[in-house]
Amino acid sequence: MRADELDPELAAVVEEIEALGLPEWHALSVDAARRVEDEVFAGDAEPAVVDVRDLAFDGPHGEVPVRVYRPEAAVDAAGGGGDTEGAEDASDDAGARTLVHFHGGGWTLGTLDSIDGPCRELAARADAVVVSVDYRLAPEHPFPVAVDEAAAAVSWVADTAAAFGGDPDRLGVSGTSAGATLALAACLHRREFGDPPVEVAGQFLLYPIAGDDFETDAYRENADGPLLTRADMRWFFDRYLRSPVDAYNPFAVPLRADDLGGLPPATVVTAGFDPLRDDGAALAERFGDEGTPVEHRHYPAMAHGFCSLADRVAVAEEALRAVAGDVHERL
Repeated sequence: MRADELDPELAAVVEEIEALGLPEWHALSVDAARRVEDEVFAGDAEPAVVDVRDLAFDGPHGEVPVRVYRPEAAVDAAGGGGDTEGAEDASDDAGARTLVHFHGGGWTLGTLDSIDGPCRELAARADAVVVSVDYRLAPEHPFPVAVDEAAAAVSWVADTAAAFGGDPDRLGVSGTSAGATLALAACLHRREFGDPPVEVAGQFLLYPIAGDDFETDAYRENADGPLLTRADMRWFFDRYLRSPVDAYNPFAVPLRADDLGGLPPATVVTAGFDPLRDDGAALAERFGDEGTPVEHRHYPAMAHGFCSLADRVAVAEEALRAVAGDVHERL
């Protein structure tokens, strides 16, 4: 599954990041790692969307900030009281596609700013309302706080979608890395408990953290990165999980689930130079074998987090376009 060489454009970006002289995540304090993550990965590009605003809702553990990105179709729908006449691909009585997005960062890092570029891209390319969720982070708020807030965010977005010009009947979830795990956890939560009490039409999981076996081929081949190492992943899990017992909970480690069928149709993105590659592939395989429709998009010459570099890496731009196409088609 691994390419012989890292994509040249991505390799150039990695070289620039390494030239900054930054330690790996696990060698930093949590606060320092958060600052570095924001400085390095909060891009300057601003793909065109009509409206962006910061809001918040009352979640199970307190206020949860969100950032709402709206394409023209959603602005028209909200401004017209739900009338979407003239909005591309929208039905006469519905608003725009609506996507609840969760950022990555090993449940420990990440902000609304660090995922701003990909959210703008998804909103513009998929013609969708994107609601980015600033869930609470570990170690201050370990598992299952982020899962609780992910499920609550989906419910809140479904309840308020019409105000954004979105359509709760065309609702999906997405995420990168740990955020993809939270998106999947929200879908598992709904299947098991009926909460959130809304149908989810699709899940779009970019290089998810699906397992906790650090001896897979992918972990051995990519133990030293680039961009994510095996030691980093151990560090993230140590901060997220309250005890080793939590590692057996499928809401934390999805491959621990007895059954991954009956979930919303999924897109799973994996990268050849990613320690998480084999876990993502195993997740996609189990989806297909156990009754969840799945599209597995694998990029052999890419590394973890590559979709955040779509403004500099052509293959990353291609991958983000493909995911946006899946969102557009499925929701």
